[in-house]
Amino acid sequence: MKFVIPCIASILFFCYSSNAQEVFDDFEGSGTINTWFGDDCALNSAFNNPYAQGINTSSKVLDYYDTGGQYANVRFDIPVNFDLSAQHTFSLKIYIPSDQLTGSQTSQISLKLQNADLGEPWTTQCEIIKPLSTDVWQEVSFDFLNDNFINFNAGSADPTERDDFNRVLFQVNGEDNNDQVRAYIDDFQYDGTVDVGTVTDFNVLVWSDECDGAGAIDTDKWFHQTILPNGFAWFNGEVQHYTDRTDNAFVEDGYMTIRAKKETYTNQGQTKDYTSARLNSKFAFKYGKVDIRAKLPEGAGTWPAFWMLGKNITENGAYWEQLGFGTTGWPACGEIDIMEHWGGNQNFVQSATHTPSSFGNTVNHGGQVISTASSEFHLYTLEWTAEKLRFLVDGNLHFTYNPADKNADTWPFDEEMYILLNTAIQSTVSPGFTYSDMVIDYIRVYEEGPVSTSDVKVEEKPLKYYPNPVDDILNVELNGDNRPIEYTIYDQKGAVLLSGEKRTADGVLYLDELRGLHQGYYILSLKSNTEKNRITFYKL
Repeated sequence: MKFVIPCIASILFFCYSSNAQEVFDDFEGSGTINTWFGDDCALNSAFNNPYAQGINTSSKVLDYYDTGGQYANVRFDIPVNFDLSAQHTFSLKIYIPSDQLTGSQTSQISLKLQNADLGEPWTTQCEIIKPLSTDVWQEVSFDFLNDNFINFNAGSADPTERDDFNRVLFQVNGEDNNDQVRAYIDDFQYDGTVDVGTVTDFNVLVWSDECDGAGAIDTDKWFHQTILPNGFAWFNGEVQHYTDRTDNAFVEDGYMTIRAKKETYTNQGQTKDYTSARLNSKFAFKYGKVDIRAKLPEGAGTWPAFWMLGKNITENGAYWEQLGFGTTGWPACGEIDIMEHWGGNQNFVQSATHTPSSFGNTVNHGGQVISTASSEFHLYTLEWTAEKLRFLVDGNLHFTYNPADKNADTWPFDEEMYILLNTAIQSTVSPGFTYSDMVIDYIRVYEEGPVSTSDVKVEEKPLKYYPNPVDDILNVELNGDNRPIEYTIYDQKGAVLLSGEKRTADGVLYLDELRGLHQGYYILSLKSNTEKNRITFYKL
């Protein structure tokens, strides 16, 4: 038999960059803003300019359409905060057609700066209001040093003395009214730059389910959680049984399906009228990016979610609790809701966090309108670092959780967590409901590439390891004796097969845990407190 062995053994480094970035959008596709969002307001950020004349003959504009929402506005967030001490002016062009106004509101535009990291960002607001004319393009600037401004909190410092603004919000013709207005906005520009600083590059796939195959869910990756945690029901007034049947969870044609059904089903001495599935990942991790591409169920009373819980949760019947890791109750274990969707609010998806400081009806949440959430696939993303949590759909950010004081009450997100997928049924389910599917294309977890050379000193040379191919024991030469090394072995799809911690002996790590692996290529990740390495080997 002939083996072709790859010569791959290298030290990889975190991909960090530090740079100043402009904040602008010309709506022609070259702007730096990709998080436009409408509150109670329809928007289209690539709309054909209906009034290409005067000072604005560009082809594309942002279409702002307040259909009568009481507090309608459009907004965007940036990943860092503005420094207004030196550069403090925002500008834009705007056109309001007089024939698309109702009511008698004063024609005006307000630009508001807020802290998007808080559950009630408007409480941090500082705004400037400028008058407008109709039926003409005009350029408007908002100078937070020289213009009159209004602080929501009268005790707040002047805006140029603050460093907590990371949201920009536009509101046309005021708030707290139900009048309609349409406006076209173009060439938004901040006169300074923002230092995006160190940007995390989640460039290493560490675990995934590509949802290939046919039939039952991959039980090497997922655990069916079916035990009623309190003996008779699930929480939050849910009315379903979770089962481990292929009726409720299966793989077919490259997709995973979780199917919520109306059917009478008896289990654990309890009879319920609906069934569904709840999956726990057999993979837990700390910090990284989660991507889930999915199409959501629909129908009043359906409640699908992609979310995470601390591996240490003491919940009866949970996978990691059954393995003996349960030491901490909810919400002290932490909960991260990557995506929740309620069939009674069809076009809205939400993300949230639950911690001892705010749980249940938590104030820490944000969301966005996805008009095709149940008819098309969308990419739901969580980015989790030691500093913050960021939640996105199709690359559009809608919520950042970044408490200033990180302690056990506000930040239980410094321990390993696992992924849950489920569709619950609420008691408000429509009488005509029969079934609906949550369809998942893939779930992928990425981590940062190995540690930055600016943080630790590592030798920029390939690791020496042998033999390759390996039968039983792989030897990896590392510096230092009796040095603790965390190891993880992945297959070529990124699934974790083995993990643990061993110590070096005479500068060599001896891995004799390979006997149970099948023949083929594998990836070995090694991590210590000063470096992180990744090699590929072949198992005979």
